[in-house]
Amino acid sequence: MYDDLKGKVALITGAGKRTGMGYAIADKLALCGCRVIIADLGKTDAAVVAGSGTADSMKSIVDDLHTRHGAETMALNLDVTDTGSVTAMAETVKARFGGLDILCNNAGAAFGVPNAVITYGEAEWLRTVDVNLHGTFRVSKALAPLMNGRRASIINTASRAGKFPAMFNGAYAVAKAGVIMLTKVMAKELGGMGIRVNAICPAQIRTDLLTWQLDLEAKFLGGTVHDREKEMCASIPLGRIGTVEEMADLAAFLASEESRYITGQAINLCGGQLMEL
Repeated sequence: MYDDLKGKVALITGAGKRTGMGYAIADKLALCGCRVIIADLGKTDAAVVAGSGTADSMKSIVDDLHTRHGAETMALNLDVTDTGSVTAMAETVKARFGGLDILCNNAGAAFGVPNAVITYGEAEWLRTVDVNLHGTFRVSKALAPLMNGRRASIINTASRAGKFPAMFNGAYAVAKAGVIMLTKVMAKELGGMGIRVNAICPAQIRTDLLTWQLDLEAKFLGGTVHDREKEMCASIPLGRIGTVEEMADLAAFLASEESRYITGQAINLCGGQLMEL
């Protein structure tokens, strides 16, 4: 718990699905006393973008956060690839809350995988980069003015893939590398406004995306999903896959005053799988 987070306004993109990292972050921040806004596509058909939240799931989440934590909550439909949608979201936040203290750019997706660079469809490549990198840019640009002078924190969800090449998922890796550099640029540019900007680089975290990855690897490389997971864990010094709660714990720390002298960092959450000087 971080007492300084009580009453702070936090917005988390890509938080409309209970099994995702965005939801876990929203839950943790609500527990810490934040007023929480979850933003996701909010379509009636979740298949429009795999992993996105539906309108029903988003309503269920904000109602649940309010009931369990007493948090003021709001759900907003948001398409991070649409500047008009992002602008409307920012205007709604300003009208309702007056400003913003915490922004978690968590929305992400990968299209067209698995594919090598030489076989990758151009449309799928560009869409992947648009969601992950340009979406982070659009949302940050729209909301940073609402954070000016509030000792605010922006937390971008990058990835281990942004530091270590992921074969057959090149667009995602390239986009997340871009998110890491964008984080550093924003930290320099926004520091004078009192805004800290950091990135979290998760590796294997137990989500629907990891389940899909293990299943795909089992089909292409042979063996069972259990075999693939066992092999994955063997490459992790702590010997296990991470949890969404551990992602949320780090995000809450970076949102709080406990991390007040940390900015421009891309912090690995990987059980020691990736170690850097």
